[in-house]
Amino acid sequence: MQESKVKQIVDNLFRHDSGRLVSVLTRIFGPDNLELAEDVVQDSLVEALNQWTYKGIPDNPSGWLFMVAKNKALNIVNREKYKRKYLSDVVHFLDSEWTAEPALNHIFSEQQIIDDQLRMMFTCCHPSISSDSQVALTLKTLCGFSILEIAKAFLTTEENINKRLVRARQKIREDKISFDVPEGNDLEPRLTAVLETIYLLFNEGYSASGGNELIRFELCEEAIRLTEIIASHEAIKNKSNVYAMLALMYLNASRFKSRTSDRGDILTLAEQDRSKWDLSLMQKGFYYLEKSTADKTLSIYHILATISAYHCSARNFETTDWKSILSLYDKLAIIDDSPLVLLNRAIVLSKVNGPLSALKELKKIEENPALESYHLFHSTRGEFYLQLNDLKLASENFEKAIALSPLQAEKDHLKRKLDLCLKK
Repeated sequence: MQESKVKQIVDNLFRHDSGRLVSVLTRIFGPDNLELAEDVVQDSLVEALNQWTYKGIPDNPSGWLFMVAKNKALNIVNREKYKRKYLSDVVHFLDSEWTAEPALNHIFSEQQIIDDQLRMMFTCCHPSISSDSQVALTLKTLCGFSILEIAKAFLTTEENINKRLVRARQKIREDKISFDVPEGNDLEPRLTAVLETIYLLFNEGYSASGGNELIRFELCEEAIRLTEIIASHEAIKNKSNVYAMLALMYLNASRFKSRTSDRGDILTLAEQDRSKWDLSLMQKGFYYLEKSTADKTLSIYHILATISAYHCSARNFETTDWKSILSLYDKLAIIDDSPLVLLNRAIVLSKVNGPLSALKELKKIEENPALESYHLFHSTRGEFYLQLNDLKLASENFEKAIALSPLQAEKDHLKRKLDLCLKK
């Protein structure tokens, strides 16, 4: 029983504290030695597992873990200071017994840990690192995800994730990527890259690209947590896009519990029980949406958050303000005329002008190669044909969507649509 309880606590610490520890240790060792920071955290967790099983769990497990990691870091610096090149500006304070303890206490203070997590975000999301490696590195170093968990989240092998991490760390060394928050003209484009990576993380959790789960809550929670760090940090002055993205994530997250039935079946927006919507998350979303408009900035995040706000504020599906939402999609299409945006616009257009008008819009983008293998394009078109009572074309599109869909829950949902066509 004791061993099981210890393992549970250590697993929880790995999830919630490893990212914070890796960040602060990277400040000590320098980004060149990112793997060393990860090794120290791993060794500290193993020591916790071994000691607590026989000596009992300490009153403050997290504090114990940070103290052990702090001591291991000091031992490494003292043992290898002539062998290893450290890039950190704090290491020289650790050389003296008179300055080591206060220096370490400062480095491991709560505010410094938050600062270092922000530095780690900018390091993980450096533009010279490929986007897939950015996400893998962020999940591994900042969110405490294991390689197996990352592989499962993105439907790939552990070997592939390992390769992405190796490439990312190699790039950090080769390009001498610094462990800091960019300043001046460099900040805005780098912040844009960080937000894009975090939003990609949220989207993978909100609409999983494969597996058996429609929603991966932990990915969404981590995306929100990282964005909250950015929003609360003084180093970031222009936070309009940050607030808008937080608004979008909170508003979308507020509807999580209603997206599936008790049996796990997908529920459309029209079928959802709105009493299950989380009002506290919704209020946070509206709060951040209002904050995001202070400087009159208009970004993709602002538009998407406002669209989500219209859905959240509608008393029921029938009273949704589709005309205002369509107007927002018109604005969005000017900024981003990607096939996915135009597909979503066509769905809204069908609510305003009917399915025939929406099909004409889909006709304009149907030859885009990205849509040919996208199951939601075919399922959307199938839905429009079903509304027009063209059961043959509806069935053909639903069959194609079923074959392409990566999620079993979506396949089941589409099979019910197909059955409806066959029964008519």
